[in-house]
Amino acid sequence: MKIVVIGNGKLGSAISRKLADEGHQVVVVDYNERALSTSLSENNVFGVNGNGIDWTVLSEAGVEDAHMVVSVAQSDEVNIVCSILAKKMGAQHTVARIRGIEYNKSIELLRPDMGAGINVNPELEAAEEISRIFRFPSALHIDFFSRGRVEIIELPVKETNPLVGMSLMQISAHYKTKVLVCTVQRGDDVLIPRGDFVIQAGDRISITGDFRDINHFCKKVGYTGRKVKRVMIVGGGRIGYYLARSLQEAGMDVKILEKDRAICEKLAELLPKVTVVHCDGTQQDALMEEDIDEADGLAALTGLDEENVIISMFAQSQNVHKVVTKINHITFGGVLEKAGIDCVVTPHMITTQRVVRYVRAIQNSEDSSFETLISLAGGGAEGIEFHVGKGFEGNNVPLKQLKLKKNILIAVITRGGKHLHPTGDDCIMPGDNIVVVTTRSGINEISDILQ
Repeated sequence: MKIVVIGNGKLGSAISRKLADEGHQVVVVDYNERALSTSLSENNVFGVNGNGIDWTVLSEAGVEDAHMVVSVAQSDEVNIVCSILAKKMGAQHTVARIRGIEYNKSIELLRPDMGAGINVNPELEAAEEISRIFRFPSALHIDFFSRGRVEIIELPVKETNPLVGMSLMQISAHYKTKVLVCTVQRGDDVLIPRGDFVIQAGDRISITGDFRDINHFCKKVGYTGRKVKRVMIVGGGRIGYYLARSLQEAGMDVKILEKDRAICEKLAELLPKVTVVHCDGTQQDALMEEDIDEADGLAALTGLDEENVIISMFAQSQNVHKVVTKINHITFGGVLEKAGIDCVVTPHMITTQRVVRYVRAIQNSEDSSFETLISLAGGGAEGIEFHVGKGFEGNNVPLKQLKLKKNILIAVITRGGKHLHPTGDDCIMPGDNIVVVTTRSGINEISDILQ
């Protein structure tokens, strides 16, 4: 597909890099010539230097015959105008980043003119992920398949965990579990484990199953930390606002620390049931004065990665049960893990995944096989949900006889509203939905899983 990405910031760069890696023809538009030159040298993309709301610049980028235009400039207004122009110029699909709270209602009126298949909001999507983590505090990451009926969660394996030293077959037999271990992240390696794979301390495992089975399994193996009831949020930006609203609606006691008085006043007006404190949450004295040691959870959401790391480390030293750290530079991941900071959220990577998911859905719209895409193990693996049509060559063949490519696991089969973690004797049938977990790239449609 030919895709034009307008805006070459963190989000635009991540989107263009990922789409180019998947084989799409990507043209990046940005007015910052130096940043654009760097992006062109590092990624397999084309570039046009100029303003994305300039008709001639869009024409030079080839918007007229683009399959999709993704507008992720810093300004919501620019993104709206770019989408309207792109649609009028002939682009088939548009995606726009719209972050302003004030646009939540009016954007629906503009959608026909924008032609936007989706609007993306990195701050809202990051807040939703953090909210899920606070509701299930044992998890490092939570996502869903089958419209929320099948969960997939990432869990840390500590030295005291009873799973250490057990193979997957032993775990299944001993706990009589209906969950499946899909991936194991061990150091820098991401693995699709077989039944004889032995869990080690320090691993991160992704397990899938329905909500009840996952809860039952977690209780059996000790992933039952205390519930998060009191949450401290350091940083009152957009993520802080969306997160506080979500947690407050879930019945949690929420306190926001923000050093900008004007922002505090706005938050207090928008969130009357949330405690808003005007102070510098990066300072130890302020955190202690606001009773950080009594919080069950903390989200470090300032604009600086370094501040978020320091806040998180201090929160852990005060025995805060669940700490979530916002990080913009994903290269810090390994360092953070060694420092004991294992629950990290990167907003632009969450949104990149959503855009890629939409691109794949458009790409496969003819046979409607593609359903859902999620990122696993820090991006080292993917979970992909497909709808199985009558023409799939693997239909009615036992999985043990199916010639799958390497590093592919059929994790879930959904049939008639029921979910099955298949064995080698089970078959895929027309009308099923299947979840494929893989460390391979280029799995865009169901036929790609076969040799």
